[in-house]
Amino acid sequence: MLLSDQAGRAAAPKIPRPATLRESVIEAIQELIVSGQLKPGQHLVESELAELLGVSRQPVREALQQLSTEGWVDLHPGQGAFVHTPTVEEADQLLAVRTLLETESARLAAQHAGEEGVRRLRALCRRGIEAVQSDDVDAAVTTNSELHALVTELSGNKVLAELAGQVARRVRWYHTPVARQRGMASWEEHTALIDAIERGDEERAAQIMREHTEHTRASYMERRENEPPEPAPKPVRRRRPRTPTTG
Repeated sequence: MLLSDQAGRAAAPKIPRPATLRESVIEAIQELIVSGQLKPGQHLVESELAELLGVSRQPVREALQQLSTEGWVDLHPGQGAFVHTPTVEEADQLLAVRTLLETESARLAAQHAGEEGVRRLRALCRRGIEAVQSDDVDAAVTTNSELHALVTELSGNKVLAELAGQVARRVRWYHTPVARQRGMASWEEHTALIDAIERGDEERAAQIMREHTEHTRASYMERRENEPPEPAPKPVRRRRPRTPTTG
């Protein structure tokens, strides 16, 4: 029997929708950008991306259109698609928002984390320290993102977690170039943060997270000032062969 009343419709379970090919391609290209395999300003050739990802050009074309609306890719008529080069102002604004969100996450995590939450945080911190000691930048960046995501999860505020998740991948993009520069200092700050969360010291946890995220922000801004990004390379336009004339 069909559910016709409002209560019945509200109670109906939602069927999980599998990711479309376009969505999978979007995530794959984002990951290539975040990991630095695709550099800011780099020309994105549909056929090359399609071959790399093992798909046809159509989902790549659709993905690039979507990534353009989200600020990951710049589309230039007659030239093609390029990895977006974040401006200093864009980075500064996003990292400032990150500081606000994660400072509150840390404060709430000190209230709600519990023993199991602290155990999970310490396990991630150990992994991060090992990654730094072995100079595995990719592992350090990934573990850093996981630790920050867990702090937000442990805050118990779903809206806060959703907002933080929206900026997390772009934050990782900005963090990757300075991860080696931050080095062990970042993980010492993580350790102090976890200690404050374990004690339930809300104000101290918030203070440490605020200072921690500001250190990353300052490192990124310093790097941008010292190493200005190069302008996006322009693709070489292929000339059409001339049609031979008969005389």
